[in-house]
Amino acid sequence: MTTNTLLLLLLSLLIAGSLSYYHYFYKARSTAKINLFLAFLRFFTLFGLFVLLINPKITRTIFEIQKTPLAIVVDNSSSIVDLKAKETALELYQTLSSNAALKDKFELQSFQFDSQFQLSNSFSFKGTQTNIDEVAKNLKTINKNKTYPTVLLTDGNQTTGDDFVYSFDANNKVFPLILGDTTTSLDLKINQLNVNKYAFHKNKFPVEVFLSYTGNKTVAANFSISQGNSVLCKQTIAFSATKKSAVLNVLLPANTVGLQVFKAAITSVEKEKNNYNNVKNFAVEVLDQKSEIAIVSAINHPDLGALKRAIETNAQRKVTIVKPSDVKSLLDYNVLILYQPTAEFKSVFDGNKAAGINTFIITGNTTDFGFLNQQQSNFVFKMSNQKEDYLADFNTQFNLFAIDNIGFENFPPLQNAFGSITTTGNVTVLLQSKIRNIATNAPLLAFAENQGKRAAFLLGENCWKWRLQSHVDNQSYEKFDIFIDKIIQFLGSNDSKKSLVVNHERFYNSGESIEITAQYFNKNYEFDDKARLTISVTNNKTKQVKNYDLLKTTNTFKTNLDGLSAGQYAFTVKELTSKTAYSGTFEILDFDIEKQFVNPDVTRLKQLATQTKGAVYMPNQIESLIQKLIENEDYKAVQKATVKKIPLIDSVLLLILIVVSLASEWFIRKYNGML
Repeated sequence: MTTNTLLLLLLSLLIAGSLSYYHYFYKARSTAKINLFLAFLRFFTLFGLFVLLINPKITRTIFEIQKTPLAIVVDNSSSIVDLKAKETALELYQTLSSNAALKDKFELQSFQFDSQFQLSNSFSFKGTQTNIDEVAKNLKTINKNKTYPTVLLTDGNQTTGDDFVYSFDANNKVFPLILGDTTTSLDLKINQLNVNKYAFHKNKFPVEVFLSYTGNKTVAANFSISQGNSVLCKQTIAFSATKKSAVLNVLLPANTVGLQVFKAAITSVEKEKNNYNNVKNFAVEVLDQKSEIAIVSAINHPDLGALKRAIETNAQRKVTIVKPSDVKSLLDYNVLILYQPTAEFKSVFDGNKAAGINTFIITGNTTDFGFLNQQQSNFVFKMSNQKEDYLADFNTQFNLFAIDNIGFENFPPLQNAFGSITTTGNVTVLLQSKIRNIATNAPLLAFAENQGKRAAFLLGENCWKWRLQSHVDNQSYEKFDIFIDKIIQFLGSNDSKKSLVVNHERFYNSGESIEITAQYFNKNYEFDDKARLTISVTNNKTKQVKNYDLLKTTNTFKTNLDGLSAGQYAFTVKELTSKTAYSGTFEILDFDIEKQFVNPDVTRLKQLATQTKGAVYMPNQIESLIQKLIENEDYKAVQKATVKKIPLIDSVLLLILIVVSLASEWFIRKYNGML
């Protein structure tokens, strides 16, 4: 309490006493006992009010001992069980956590990790992923601005996350306690397999395989990829003490449409400690790109043959050249190429209004532009009878689909009627037209999309000359044919808007996060965040059904189906209010990444210890580790003094007493007729 506060309290005592004396003794001129009691009540009331205003406080210093944190972090992944180190891990943890000297010196913190990091003192060793990087991130947050050691009980085999060696704070020592047998044993392993998730029917798709070998003797290994009982490829690879890895590139045929599951395997006559990592299943979804294209033309022209040959270089395309009057059913075709339409095409245009087939319109010298103005709304043509040659100018900002400039500026000109072309619809231009190097600001090749229906326009004939020039420049028709194929591919797919859009993979590996997302749109195609979405998942073999709710995130609904066993599943996502539904399938492949290891990763753990100035210990060195931690002078307890200022008197209690004092004084004066 300060001197000023003491002086104020003395002054308050003097004022309260003086006022009480003046009112009940000097003014009343009586020394009756009742006056003495009333004077005391008045004094207490006044002095209490002054004390409330002054609010005197006393200073109190609290001393506490802060120990250095010691994080004991246990690897809870299933690889600990596979390496037969579960019992060892539990014994080591018990030894550390129950050591009296460690408890006396450190504040023990007990954690576990697999794919996630959490506080725990009991361990199941059932984690399906190992993320040591999560340990580093979380300890930095929990023990922020502190110097502390970490004892890491792990095999060091990380399966997900960033590189943990450089994730830990370099100023805080990490002491890895290695779990698992470090004795090197012979092991062949499919380290990684890269393959695209999708392939096109009747094409070949590449598979890249990384193989590794642990051992010192020369081994001849057989690698194969099979589907069912059919072996699709087989190779022999030699490994030795100097050759520890191999990379294979294989082309596999996509002969069957749908989800295709393959098995890659590596074997040898040598006995291995772990055969699980010798096999890896993978899947590819083969898409059927087969499409029927009709080239509708009332005239004969070299362009027709050039287009047919270019399109049919893709084995999935079949082209039919037909006259407008001979078209029977438009539904037999996926894309219509309308070559120089005239009034003879009226039945085709009328039929396509109902069929909604995407079109590729090519104009030229015999095109009836008046008729064409009536049949489409993307361009307005005001053309004369004069012919003109138009050169191409590539638009580098085109982004509807990936396309390279194959030398369009050097191609011969296309011929079309001279006039003005005005864009009226949603049109994206790939090639602008030029007349003798003077830009016309009119399109030469453009694409339009309206309400899910797509159209392409090539405004000029003689594209056969382009194909021929491309062959002269490249000694191959390939670049031009790919250019035409991309146009057909764009026209062959519709982007129709749906009210319920569901995103999922066709296959997952066991242990991976199985996440399905969905979006629901109202009639104005606006995201509806009030939708109620559920998903029903059925195991095709056991017929077991599980139901989940999809939870709303920022702009989508999401559910996580982790925990499902390997197998084939069918699912249905349903919006409960509108009853809109989407059905699909996926397959979970049998693959446990935690079973891929035969030894702990001693090298990486040593790098981690060196990076943090710690040290690596084996299970039989646990006592040495404990002794080192106890004797380390860097980790001393700190006495922390906390200064607290607390009120001398409880203000609420004092206020109650003041009210009681005032009330008592009033009642006594009233009772004695002194009011």
